[in-house]
Amino acid sequence: MNDSLLKLYHSLPYPVRCLAATARGYQLRWWRYGPETDHLVEEALERESWSPEKWKAWQEERLQFILHRAVTKVPYYREFWTRQKAEGRRQKAWKDLGNWPVLKKEDVRADPRAFLANDCEPRRMWCEHTSGTTYKPLTLWFNRDCVHAWFALCEARLRRWHGVTRHDTWGMIGGQIVTPVHAQNPPFWVWNAAMRQLYLSSYHLNPQNARAYVEAIRRYGPNHLICYSSAVTSLAHAVETNGLNIDGIRVVVTNAEPVFPWQRNLVQSAFGAPVRESYGMVEIASAASECPNGRLHFWPEVGFLELLQDDTDRPAKNGVAGRLICTGLLNADMPLIRYEVGDRGAIDGNGAGPCACGRRLPVLQRLEGRTNDLITTRDGRRIYIPTAVFHELPVVEGQIVQEATDSLRVNVVAAAGYSARTAALITERLKGRIGPVRIHVETVTEIPRGPNGKFRAVVSQVTQQSSLSRPVGAVLPAATGSPG
Repeated sequence: MNDSLLKLYHSLPYPVRCLAATARGYQLRWWRYGPETDHLVEEALERESWSPEKWKAWQEERLQFILHRAVTKVPYYREFWTRQKAEGRRQKAWKDLGNWPVLKKEDVRADPRAFLANDCEPRRMWCEHTSGTTYKPLTLWFNRDCVHAWFALCEARLRRWHGVTRHDTWGMIGGQIVTPVHAQNPPFWVWNAAMRQLYLSSYHLNPQNARAYVEAIRRYGPNHLICYSSAVTSLAHAVETNGLNIDGIRVVVTNAEPVFPWQRNLVQSAFGAPVRESYGMVEIASAASECPNGRLHFWPEVGFLELLQDDTDRPAKNGVAGRLICTGLLNADMPLIRYEVGDRGAIDGNGAGPCACGRRLPVLQRLEGRTNDLITTRDGRRIYIPTAVFHELPVVEGQIVQEATDSLRVNVVAAAGYSARTAALITERLKGRIGPVRIHVETVTEIPRGPNGKFRAVVSQVTQQSSLSRPVGAVLPAATGSPG
């Protein structure tokens, strides 16, 4: 929504804003679902029993189709391989994915049309503008079949796994500015009747407004929530602190941000429902979701996943965290090949057998946040700092900000029982992971969200010169997205 329309929307009375949200909901519903959706969902659920060998064959066939379409129809890739041939590198066949360069987000951002197949008409496609965590715009296109396939997978693995459906009333805490940011009084939400969705603003969620959020959830009665991890944790803390009750929630699905053990425990206690993590991005190049047995299953239909070392483009060892490199398999009209999504994780390469849940989908061992949220040490190491440094401490939220290689600032929203000893423990835990650095722990009333409503647990202000290889035309590293 452009600025003028957003300003007009915010000037409307609440009931009219709900009508506007509902009108938008009908449009989204048409794009996301069709008469074939239930069939697509059942097919997705059936594929979960496939053997690793069957998945490998399926992915290889789909991958070859995507690579051929990219070479023959997509300007960016066609020009790249033409240059390879002109420079006498014909021995590097395009059929081998390993011969393709790692693609940076800045390449896509600089000229998105160059990644769109030349037999596509953008005006007839769904156009998505996203900024991720760096707040730099990224433009993407998808045809309706691709959108239908994506949301059928979401229906199967974000909802059906946990006994809910898109036809149920549900709530979302996300980054859409459904209420003017300066608003001081409720409602801090909007009702989208077309999708039976209560959309709650993540921008207004604080202890003072928590009771209003709880009353809205009680009034509309959603049976599942899809939320930013940090936002639902804030709400859960307010619920616990103020002795509030929310009944009827069957599952809380987190997205856009990692969920940490202490967050999971708090949310499950407050809502009396399991928390299930999901992973994805608006580019639809990779996705995963947590099953009822607590394992994060990769969705093979969405993308082919590689794990590369942090400082080179060589594969990371099995079980060792590295950069996630994804080749999208759903969107053949704007294919993103060996796309560096900006996240880190580890893959369980040993689990050939089914999970205890009965599914045989591959397993992501863990997610470790964003690559540009690594801390850079004085000796040049880049390390990941888990928010376990706040575990079992009286802290509502904590954010680590690296201001220099020898200096960290920790912003803390304190809970009851916070003391100088708490700050000392945080400092001790950080130094135990990083070494001798200056650490200043500061209590704050709240940690600001970004323009997209997301929370960043680690913010590095240290410029890191990367030695990673990049294709011709690459400029800078960039952003990420989240599942829809």
